[in-house]
Amino acid sequence: QVQLVESGGGLLQAGGSLRLSCAASGRTVSSYRMGWFRQAPGKEREFVAAISWSGASTYYADSVKGRFTISRDNAKNTVYLQMNSLRPEDTAVYSCAARKSYSLTYYYRVDDYDYWGQGTQVTVSS
Repeated sequence: QVQLVESGGGLLQAGGSLRLSCAASGRTVSSYRMGWFRQAPGKEREFVAAISWSGASTYYADSVKGRFTISRDNAKNTVYLQMNSLRPEDTAVYSCAARKSYSLTYYYRVDDYDYWGQGTQVTVSS
C-alpha cells in the first residue's frame, strides 16, 4: 500500500504562487507514475499534471500549461506541483495520485490511478 499526503495549499490572491507537495509512504514510488488532479465545488475531478517514473516526461492540462510545473524527487519519495500566476478558476481541492506503471498512455484518466491522497485546498481570490 502507498499512502499519499498533500500539503502546501492555502488562500491567496490572483497572480500569486504556491507549491504543493505530495509525500508518499509505505513504498518507494520511484517506479510509479504520479499525477495531480483537482476538483472544484460542483464539478468533476479533472486532470492537472502527470509525471513519469523517472521525471523525464511531464504532461499538463491545457488550462495550466505554462503556469504549473510538476516535478519529483525520488530520493525523498515526494512529488511537487509549482503553481504560478494563479487564477480564481484554479480554486479547487488538489489531490495527488499514483500508479505503479511505466506506461503513460492514460496519464490523464482518474480511473488509471490506484492510490490517492486526501487533497489540499487551494483558494484563489480575485
